[in-house]
Amino acid sequence: MSGRRKNSRAAPPLDPADQATFRAAVADVTPLPSPNRVFHPVNPISPWPAKTREDEQAVLHDSLSDHDPGDFESGEELSYLRTGMPSQTLRKLRRGHWTVQAQLDLHGMNSDEARQAVGQFISNCRLHDIRCVRIIHGKGLGSFRREPVLKRKLRNWLIQKDEVLAFCQARNVDGGSGAAIILLKAAD
Repeated sequence: MSGRRKNSRAAPPLDPADQATFRAAVADVTPLPSPNRVFHPVNPISPWPAKTREDEQAVLHDSLSDHDPGDFESGEELSYLRTGMPSQTLRKLRRGHWTVQAQLDLHGMNSDEARQAVGQFISNCRLHDIRCVRIIHGKGLGSFRREPVLKRKLRNWLIQKDEVLAFCQARNVDGGSGAAIILLKAAD
């Protein structure tokens, strides 16, 4: 023998006399009332909170909205300096003090595509510790009213990004009024 016991024994059939005895013994028993329980089907619960995921997606979508916050310098020239930054930062940016390390060209994109491209571009730049970038938004010569639609939207999108310290219109050699030079925070 192999030394293993077989545990799969079937219960012996009950003798009809034993069945009759059992039924006689429980004949006066009243069954318990049925409990008011509802048995719900078991559905596995996701380990990831659905509301948190929805909130994160909404924040991502809204993080680059077309909302115009209005806290930028007025005038046609594109420029912005984050509160608390020294004013010479914007002057240095305008004069080309920092070397442009990467660029994004928005030509041919609609507003939604451009917004998404700008968000991804800035995230990638931060990931690779790229501090000074150029975004070419165009002069709007091919738009409906020959106005730079993406220029205004880009300004609004950039102002809403915490990573952006300052931005200004590019020098003529770097694209002039059809591009912006952006200074980003250093990677953490």
